Amino acid sequence: MPPRRAASRAAIRVASRAAAGAASTRAVPARVLPARAAAARAAAVLAALTASALGLGALGAGAAEARPAAADPAAPTAVTRAALDPALVEGRGARVDFAEQEAENAATSGTVIGPDRTAYSLPAEASGRKAVKLEPGQYVEFTLPAAADAVTIRYSLPDAPAGGGITAPLDVTVNGKNRRSMTLTSQYSWLYNQYPFSNDPQAGLLHPDWWITECGCVPAATTPAPVIAKPFRPTHMYDEQRLLLGRTHRAGDKVRLTVPAGSPAAWTVIDLLDSQRVGAPHVEATAANALLFGADPTGRRDSADAIDRAIAFAKRHRLPVYLPPGTYQVNRHIIVDGVTLTGAGSWYTTVKGKGVGFYGKEAADGGSRGVHLSRFAIEGDVRERVDTDQVNGVGGAMSDSTIDSLYIHHTKVGLWFDGPMSNVKVTRNVITDQIADGLNFHTGVTDSLVQDNFVRNTGDDGLAMWAEKTTNARNTFDHNTVQSPTLANGIAIYGGADTTVTANLVADPVREGSALHVGSRFGAEPFTGSLRIDGNTTVRSGTYELNWNIGLGAIWFYALDRSIDQADIQVTGNSFLDSTYNAIMLVSDWPVKDKVRIENVHFKDVRVDGTGTSVVSARVAGSASFENVDARNVGAVGVNNCGSFNFPATGSEFTLLDRGGNDGGGTTGPWLAGWELPNTITCDDRPPVVAPPAPSPW
Repeated sequence: MPPRRAASRAAIRVASRAAAGAASTRAVPARVLPARAAAARAAAVLAALTASALGLGALGAGAAEARPAAADPAAPTAVTRAALDPALVEGRGARVDFAEQEAENAATSGTVIGPDRTAYSLPAEASGRKAVKLEPGQYVEFTLPAAADAVTIRYSLPDAPAGGGITAPLDVTVNGKNRRSMTLTSQYSWLYNQYPFSNDPQAGLLHPDWWITECGCVPAATTPAPVIAKPFRPTHMYDEQRLLLGRTHRAGDKVRLTVPAGSPAAWTVIDLLDSQRVGAPHVEATAANALLFGADPTGRRDSADAIDRAIAFAKRHRLPVYLPPGTYQVNRHIIVDGVTLTGAGSWYTTVKGKGVGFYGKEAADGGSRGVHLSRFAIEGDVRERVDTDQVNGVGGAMSDSTIDSLYIHHTKVGLWFDGPMSNVKVTRNVITDQIADGLNFHTGVTDSLVQDNFVRNTGDDGLAMWAEKTTNARNTFDHNTVQSPTLANGIAIYGGADTTVTANLVADPVREGSALHVGSRFGAEPFTGSLRIDGNTTVRSGTYELNWNIGLGAIWFYALDRSIDQADIQVTGNSFLDSTYNAIMLVSDWPVKDKVRIENVHFKDVRVDGTGTSVVSARVAGSASFENVDARNVGAVGVNNCGSFNFPATGSEFTLLDRGGNDGGGTTGPWLAGWELPNTITCDDRPPVVAPPAPSPW
């Protein structure tokens, strides 16, 4: 097998980030209040500025064959979760306050594109692998499933011919009235080429000395040189925008998105609409109000110094810092330590700028403690991947801290924590359209929780724990949703001790990774203690690995730097739905195939509903046990057992242990048949792929 993209993760190790969130209030000591006259003037200014800010959102009471979509304005739009019937994922994924509706289920005069899972295509990066393409004058119309005053629209526009993106209008009406015009942009979309990618669609290969699948060669070492089509490997095609509707609309009302005639965009693809009721802004009455320290809620002046002054005052007087409704321009890191900072809600308070981020102190300087960030949006301006740039939404080291209810958009990584640090809780955040990871626990993060976060359209792992050089320990990823990572994995665990991954929902990974990943790679410390992967659901996972030229599993274990054999690994109660290739894969790389093993992995009470190929693909030495693993709609022989590719007369170097209750299969018979046990060689690198039917109740 050709070497993997180790350079990608090696370069990202220099990034950093951290977090917190949950406001607290205290009584203000009388001695710290401003003088009466000054207070009166400040109150008047505050009232005027807050009223102005509230006025911005006042509330009242591709590659597959395209096909025309039936326009039925009377039909309701189905509510889905990860483009599935919510009943199929009940109790799993982030518990969010919005309803997801796929454009392909809505009334439209446009064209449904997809389904297609081929990387570098518009359908592949869409939720559910389908979307609706609109030409100027066409519309897609959603029926609100519940009262809503705000919507999020996920879309794609073409790039400019030379890169850099374009802008184009989109009209939004409710019941044919209340028209609002949005300006969509592709300035944050469209990356090309090899890692670390390019914004130029006409660029030549960044690494002509790398092996590429497209020619099955190393271009720089090939004569005659191959012709590589441009743009090469277009990706990261989607973006999203949020819109307050001005008042609350009722369930059953029709939200129509129309591309105006004369739009400069040849096409506009609509993937989905999320709708919700945001409600009134949060007010923190007893706090160090950033406006009183000179922060500008109009976004015209830089507010970083003013926020620093508010933080300093709040720490002296044991107050939280409050950012009222508005947009605050910040073009650097705000260093936070021992402070609570809360906004009016992520729909009302936005901190925006080039290089914006909230960072704890570096671990080498002792790190930060007692940081609590909540209820605001961080809107970055990152348009290319430069892993040495510190342009993450939240960074540094933060112990005994919380990050809650943030919206983090257009930064490099949403939250990147560089330990050692402990006891950080990251909850109820929305992290979208990142150039790299959504969240990464990097180096010595312990006793921490990531729960109820919604992550969509990351350019690398959605959620990751990376125990580089210093191990991570006793961390939990629970009830999170990760959708459409355009590169790498939904959830990835790189080494560490006593790790728990529970009740998450991961959908639609695109390339060079899959839904759930356990990897001894990127210089990570070994897996020790226990690793619990319990009660998760994956859907439409198992991507095509371009470097190896094979399909991956929805969950895949990869031994590269060392064996995975010290931890007790329990994979229990998971559901692997509609896997493009395998449901389960255990693999090593060719240069180390006789040096590493995978052991002590136990699968129990697992459901596999649909695989394009096998249930299990073993491409490594070692063993795993299976108990009550039920499968149906299996596209190939149940076990693809290659072991370490030495093919000894004694059978494969990988052993499957049947603990009983392993039922079901596909057209070739039981998925775990007696003849496959314990280590029959059934090696088939690239079996034909049989598309399974859509998942259904078990």
